[in-house]
Amino acid sequence: MAFLRAARKDEIPAGTVREFQVDGTTLAISNVDGTFYAIHNTCLHRGGPLGEGELKGKVVTCPWHGWQYDVSTGKAALNPAVAVACFPVEVRGDDIWVDCG
Repeated sequence: MAFLRAARKDEIPAGTVREFQVDGTTLAISNVDGTFYAIHNTCLHRGGPLGEGELKGKVVTCPWHGWQYDVSTGKAALNPAVAVACFPVEVRGDDIWVDCG
């Protein structure tokens, strides 16, 4: 698949995570000290919106029931054998591009 524009860098301040739609997929895109990561927005537990969660370091906490995921790998903190999808990210100028393929 190809990289598609997802957001502007200034839409995701450092230390935050936000929801974005890219080619029919809802992503949680986070900014960890200027490095951007994209994971699938839906928590594996009960479908909570990860993009509305709290980001501390590389860990996002689902706002519904507290499940935690490493945004750089998509792996669940308590059980790394399970993970949400993780997507490649490129920064081009002021834009963030994601390959949802």
